Amino acid sequence: MDDLLAAVERGDADAQWQLGDAYHHGRGVTQDDAEALRLYRAAAEQGSPAGQWRLGNAYFYGWGVTKDDAEAVRWYRAAAEQGNAESQWRLGNAYYFGTGIAQDYAAAVRWLRASAEQSSAEGQWRLGNAYYFGRGVEQERAEAARWFRAAAEQGSAEGQWRLGSAYYFGAGVAQDYAAAARWYRAAAEQGNAESQWRLGTLYFTGRGVPLDYVAAYAWLNLAAAQGHEHGAADRDGVAESMTAEQVAEAQRMARELWGRIAGDAPAAP
Repeated sequence: MDDLLAAVERGDADAQWQLGDAYHHGRGVTQDDAEALRLYRAAAEQGSPAGQWRLGNAYFYGWGVTKDDAEAVRWYRAAAEQGNAESQWRLGNAYYFGTGIAQDYAAAVRWLRASAEQSSAEGQWRLGNAYYFGRGVEQERAEAARWFRAAAEQGSAEGQWRLGSAYYFGAGVAQDYAAAARWYRAAAEQGNAESQWRLGTLYFTGRGVPLDYVAAYAWLNLAAAQGHEHGAADRDGVAESMTAEQVAEAQRMARELWGRIAGDAPAAP
């Protein structure tokens, strides 16, 4: 920490954003977003792309400053134009949803592609979404699946459940319920509520996995606990076909699953 402080005092931009991170996360110093903001700005104004995207995040999330989407976009653009993959997908996302800037799907795709081609998993699955829905590009489900896979294979839970859904619906790939279940499980084991719900429904219907009401209840229960909109109702629907003993077993299974999810590294398919 002493070396980092000395580098900050010399005006080193990398040291500035690194110390900003320390203040933001409260690592080795008292957590202080206002001080993090000051340091991020110092790095950003020296042209550091790492400092610029962090300053953009501060404005986007309102860390130490009033939330300001347009100002976030300004700093994301500064970093994106220097090739920063993190800022490229964030700028693409801003264009995609019209957050802090006029909605422009074509511009969104340009920036998402720039990020995706630098192997950013966030850029990859978001570019996949653009192809899946035909926003800013011709709708092309096979290309969507390709980008979902690229993200999924990097361990992105968002990419994994979307690739699982591509297999489930046969969208851009041959329909394969077993492959869908594998990718849903990979994301579910990272705590992704959408995949927990989807995996639970597969166990309830016996598609791609053996029919198993206990496993169905357990996964749906985890989704429900995280606030998934269909989790609780579907879990309760499964329970109508179960004995009290099976429900108790499923609840134990859910607790064990969550303990493993919370404590272990994400599992790969």
